[in-house]
Amino acid sequence: MPIKPENRNYKHETALEKKRKGAHEARMERQRARRALDKKGVDRTGKHVAHKKALANGGSNADGYTLQEPKKNLSFPRKSNHKPK
Repeated sequence: MPIKPENRNYKHETALEKKRKGAHEARMERQRARRALDKKGVDRTGKHVAHKKALANGGSNADGYTLQEPKKNLSFPRKSNHKPK
């Protein structure tokens, strides 16, 4: 059952994100990629910004990014530790 916004503990979520190694940096990379596409005027409605080399594998915006269907961007094999193969 989803948590209602008024019941979310944002301070707790922020603290958990800070504990995860590299989580904040990866989120900032994704955000910079989205903003760069928005600045170019690209319509990304219903699309995901996909990095050519996954951020989980050490990729960055410098490696390149494209727009993809969500199903294509989220459907790739993963290891038992949930990282891409």
